[in-house]
Amino acid sequence: MNLSVLLDMAADGFGDRTVIGRRAGGLTARRLRELSIGGARAIRAARADAVIYLAPNGPAFPVALFAAARAGVPLVPINYRLGAEQLTVLLANHPGAIGISPTGAVDRLTQWGMASSTTDDWLAAIAELADDTDERTDPDPATAAALIYTSGTTSAPKGVLLRHENLTSYVLGSVEFGGAGADEASLISVPPYHIAAVANAITNLYAGRRTVVLEQFDASQWLALVRDEQITHALVVPTMVARLMERPESELAVPSLRNLAYGGAPMPARVLARALASWPHVGFVNAYGLTETSSTVAVLGPIEHREASVSADPLVRARLSSVGRPVESVDLEIRDDAGQPLGAGAVGRIWVRGAQVSGAYAGSEPVVDAGGYFDTRDRGYLDADGYLFVLGRADDTIIRGAENIAPAEIEDVLLRHPDVEDAVVVGIPDEVWGERLAAAVVLRPGSSLDPGELQAHVRESLRSSKTPDRILVWTELPRTETGKLIRREAVIRIVAG
Repeated sequence: MNLSVLLDMAADGFGDRTVIGRRAGGLTARRLRELSIGGARAIRAARADAVIYLAPNGPAFPVALFAAARAGVPLVPINYRLGAEQLTVLLANHPGAIGISPTGAVDRLTQWGMASSTTDDWLAAIAELADDTDERTDPDPATAAALIYTSGTTSAPKGVLLRHENLTSYVLGSVEFGGAGADEASLISVPPYHIAAVANAITNLYAGRRTVVLEQFDASQWLALVRDEQITHALVVPTMVARLMERPESELAVPSLRNLAYGGAPMPARVLARALASWPHVGFVNAYGLTETSSTVAVLGPIEHREASVSADPLVRARLSSVGRPVESVDLEIRDDAGQPLGAGAVGRIWVRGAQVSGAYAGSEPVVDAGGYFDTRDRGYLDADGYLFVLGRADDTIIRGAENIAPAEIEDVLLRHPDVEDAVVVGIPDEVWGERLAAAVVLRPGSSLDPGELQAHVRESLRSSKTPDRILVWTELPRTETGKLIRREAVIRIVAG
């Protein structure tokens, strides 16, 4: 199956339902199909082998995604905030592509000789070619539907190839066709170059749920939009939840909201506790996944959130810091460095297998093992009941002497301090130990907390070898738009003083 089939099913099944945009003036499923047909014609006429999408999220994004799918070429969403040097490196990989960019930014593509249009001009042009008669040949499910570059938080970005069969397998295993009520609407607050934007565009369409986008997250605007558009479902990252919970209680009323999904980074326990208390009518979902896995591979659901939040059993309560259990369509193992499976409670690398798992990068051979398993390069463990706890990237592991230290464990302790809003722990070069621990924290407004007090706070929970030798106070940490720590930048800043 390919993405075009999913759109055809939606257009045939509930064609008059608005599935993209605001209640007034949004796109119906039928109109989305018509525009995708017009877009595919334009892509074929240009003889393009890819479509570069260098713009914020919005109605043009799903149109471009399905138009590229129908034309049999991949959509390549790229971070529109990249500097010229980084953008040049990525665009050099796609000399045969056409580009879509906002007004005033098209020259960022045309200066490399790429045929490009503004989002408005492109939508207007394909509207003239749009109808409901498609002369296409269905793309092979094994061909690439999207190429998404990783965020490059620990290394250079890599282009992940997501095939039609990967994405459609994720959709079919996640949602029921037409299962959403006609009143349901989902608010997406992640950029288009993030896998969650692609995954939500196709799952919400397949379910029949209207998708609304907030291009630039602002807590007050987000809350107002939820009320104005009667949003029932929303996707955020933990830093956004923290900003929402900073708003006055009088602003937090969101009676239409039924489901709030979060992921992409650890959620501070106190932020989650306040959110659960502020919105008792909302079902919270923690989703763990990667670009290489077409999004979610493990989920902590609403009932589990509520049960864990009130449980007197410390093992059950600890599940709030887990990412839940693996989804049914995915096999998940914890393995040691030799590749051998580990038992419950043992920390190792997280390996996954399933039809939604790509395990392929542009310009390289597939990176799955003989059994089809993909190494996520994340460290974690499964408890006795099958709940997955993620301890961070294996590449982030700090080696102090002969001891392997997971920075996430120390960051979690720092974040438990009531005066700490954000924290990062890294290893910096040391002639004696190889690496030593250093941390940077963001304090709550008005706090005068001394770094020595924080070191004592860490020692109360962890042994002295896991206490940072140095703790700096910063106004903010280097993070991506989706909340991921850019550790290499933190190391550079700390080493520089």
